Amino acid sequence: MKLSRHFNRREFACKCGCGADTVDAELIQILEHTRLHFKRPITITSGVRCAEHNKRVGGSKNSYHILGRAADFKVQGVSSKDVYTFLADYLNKRGGLGLYSSWVHVDSRSNGPARWGNK
Repeated sequence: MKLSRHFNRREFACKCGCGADTVDAELIQILEHTRLHFKRPITITSGVRCAEHNKRVGGSKNSYHILGRAADFKVQGVSSKDVYTFLADYLNKRGGLGLYSSWVHVDSRSNGPARWGNK
C-alpha cells in the first residue's frame, strides 16, 4: 500500500514479520521532503518495531520505532552527515534526529527536539 509518492507501507514493516506496519503521517512527510530535496532514493533500514523486536535489537524501551514514529535510513549516494545537516535545518526545533556512520535516525516526536550523534 502506498503511503506517499515514494514510500509504501511494506518498507516500514517490522523486520520480525509480526505484521506491525502503522506509520505516522508526519514521519512520511519528513522522509518525502528529504527524498525530494536530494532527488535520490531512500532505503529504510529500520521502521516500525514491535516491542519484542525492539528489545531484540537493543532499542530504547521508549523507542519511537514502537510507535511507528521513527525510521533509520540512508539516502543513496549521500553521506549521513549531509542528510543530518539538511534535516537539522529542516526540522529546526522539532522531532528527533540522530547521526550514525552509515545512516540517520529521524522521528516525529512532539515533546521537543532531540539531537545526538557525531555532528
